[in-house]
Amino acid sequence: MDNDYESVILIIRECFVYKIPPRTAARGYRAAEWGDLATSFLWKGRLRIITKGEKCEIRMEDNSTGEVFAVCPYEVNSNSVEAVLDSSRYFVLKIESDGRHAFIGMGFQERSDSFDFNVALQDFAKQLRAEKDAAERAAHAETVPKKDYSLKEGQTINITIGNVGAKRTRPRPAAADNSSSNGLVPLLPPPPSASQVKQQQQQQKQQQPFF
Repeated sequence: MDNDYESVILIIRECFVYKIPPRTAARGYRAAEWGDLATSFLWKGRLRIITKGEKCEIRMEDNSTGEVFAVCPYEVNSNSVEAVLDSSRYFVLKIESDGRHAFIGMGFQERSDSFDFNVALQDFAKQLRAEKDAAERAAHAETVPKKDYSLKEGQTINITIGNVGAKRTRPRPAAADNSSSNGLVPLLPPPPSASQVKQQQQQQKQQQPFF
């Protein structure tokens, strides 16, 4: 889209470009076949990965002037970028210019640079998948008929909320026995006095038989 803006997702200060022999088999590329990697490079400069909407470009530019040496349009699930079989720091890029294309070798001195290069491309691929999934979900939501939950003319809604408004009754206590039904505690008789106890003892002695 024309409204999309360019975003630089990675800058690597130094990369190396190599001339590679034609691919003769489907086994892949090997950096060892490119000659002395320390001295046989064709060009060196900075590498930038730039995205714009669904497009992604790997640009190799001069560090001083910014002049573009080569451009690799990156496409997910294509042969635009291939890792070599014998090193994690070297790749084969498919560069394009004026409708023509060619394959070049490209590599880094530091493994951290190659790691960042891989991660940047993976993040771009994840972003494309996420945007595609979101667009598919939105399109599916538009095809599903929407349900009409509005009330038709004459329709009403009755809502019953628990026991709101009902009178609450407390359970009555169990009936008490007869002794406490009037709320009074029964009283015990008073103990006998000392004179009454003495009189009872004398009566008991008089009633005892004599042998």
